Parts: sequence; C-alpha cells; structure tokens
Amino acid sequence: MATFLLYFNAVFALLFGSLVGSILGPVGAIVAIVGAVAAGFGIANEKKWGYILGVIVAGLDVLPLIWILSINLGAIFSVQFLLTALFPVALFALLVHPMSREYQKIWFS
Repeated sequence: MATFLLYFNAVFALLFGSLVGSILGPVGAIVAIVGAVAAGFGIANEKKWGYILGVIVAGLDVLPLIWILSINLGAIFSVQFLLTALFPVALFALLVHPMSREYQKIWFS
C-alpha cells in the first residue's frame, strides 16, 4: 500500500503541485517527486534504502501541514486542509506503523 501511495503522491504532485514545492520552490518539488518514485521503487523491490527514503519523503510531506497548523489551528476544521492532509498523513502513518517497521526489519535487504 505504501508503494501505491508514494506513486500516487508523486503523480499528483507532478500534476497539481505539492506543499513541499510551494515552500522549497521548483527544485524542491522535483526532488520530492523523484524521491517518492525512487522510494516506491525501493519498497516494491524490498530494499531498506527504499523504506528509509519513503519515511523521509513522507515526513517532508507532513512537515508543511504541521507548519500550517502551528500558524492557524483552526485550519483543522477546513475540508480543503483535511483533504490535502489525507494522503501524506496516511502514508507516513503506514510507513512508521510498528508492523511495517517489523516487516521491513525482517524481509528487506
């Protein structure tokens, strides 16, 4: 599922832009897209570097959301914010979940 979400986030960031790109500029957006695709590829092939890169990319996608909430806590009630936060938060939670970490420790090379 994490592989799908990484590819999904990369395609949508390419089509519609990303929060990371809005903060770091076009170079940051390209790095985030390439990182998401590379992480998805690494996880699909059960590589530790793919898992680590996936956690980093997912964390970078969640950081702007935390920044927005630190400025305006009322944004949590905005439907637009919740829809924007849905996939990055789900991806990060999926990757750092204890079952995912244990699977990665056992099976990834």
